Amino acid sequence: YPQYARCIRISTDAALREMIAPGALAILSPLLAGILFGTNCTAGVLIGCLISGTQLAVSMVNAGGAWDNAKKYIEAGALGDANGPGSNAHRNSVISDTVGDPLKDTSGPSLNIVIK
Repeated sequence: YPQYARCIRISTDAALREMIAPGALAILSPLLAGILFGTNCTAGVLIGCLISGTQLAVSMVNAGGAWDNAKKYIEAGALGDANGPGSNAHRNSVISDTVGDPLKDTSGPSLNIVIK
């Protein structure tokens, strides 16, 4: 029989272990900047994270949505029958949608943690 609890425990433990370094980076960067270089540096680090995180999140969400919409556009027949499902254009749009879905659904919104 499948050992669901064991699978979940293995995945959870690995995910938590992998998040130690990024979490420590987010917590220690402003502290080290403040201790080593002062409050102006800390303010610069925090403002830089806020601005770059916001810009990156918006870009990722918009790019992912555009790639998803491109596939729907091609599947609706907007490029003609020669470029419909099964064509090179459609195959390429499926690949771009595979990249775009994680961008718009997970990566972009997850930058909310960096922004906060």
